Amino acid sequence: MRRHELTDEEWAVIAPLLPNKVRGVARVDDRRVINGILWRFRTGAPWRDVPERYGPRTTLYNRFVRWRAAGVWDRLLEAVSAAYDGDIVMIDYSCVRVHQHGAAIKKGDDDRCMGRSRGGLTTKIHALVDAEGRPIHLLLTVGQAGDAPAGRELLAHLPQGGILLADKAYDTDAIRAETAERGTFANVPARVIRKRTFAFSPWLYRQRNQIERFFNRIKQMRGLATRYDRRPDNFLAALKLAATRIWINP
Repeated sequence: MRRHELTDEEWAVIAPLLPNKVRGVARVDDRRVINGILWRFRTGAPWRDVPERYGPRTTLYNRFVRWRAAGVWDRLLEAVSAAYDGDIVMIDYSCVRVHQHGAAIKKGDDDRCMGRSRGGLTTKIHALVDAEGRPIHLLLTVGQAGDAPAGRELLAHLPQGGILLADKAYDTDAIRAETAERGTFANVPARVIRKRTFAFSPWLYRQRNQIERFFNRIKQMRGLATRYDRRPDNFLAALKLAATRIWINP
């Protein structure tokens, strides 16, 4: 077994969550297909370069896209992250550069989650993770998008009670008000322009390095450290597959 492929433990968790109704000709083995998908994102190679040992490249791509449209990758992450039972969560973002292959424009491309920032054409990955750096929710925005609006969207997935850790970019009245409504303490450093003071624990804030470790882990996959996919939903689906493995192998 190659190092990027699913372990027996991972497969035991993932297999029951996959579609099991097969019509017509028996499909290519699901584990082999997922290993081929992982190879593609691990290396950042085009689909046509995936080794033949994983099956026809058209099968790999079509099943990846079909399962994305059916919400399979979403359900995988939701199922494994349902085990979350902690009192500390963190939000932050990380920028990834968009490769020229992913930046190709086609008719009807309205929201590609690509925008101009200091790094050129980029996409922002926003994440809500627990105290162990395990992802609870992910979303994408254009590279130049503000942090706070996406942060408010992440708050919709914030568990009741507990503590929210975030940096100064998320120090807004709206975010503090929404966390308070959920009975959550926002341990967020105040911006220098603030006239008010807020309770803040530097000791708790140091634990925020877990979300940086999460971004570092997913960026070990070259196909996620750089965005090669034109469609944002395909890129997000691959992120969720990688996030699912982090839950199984923390």
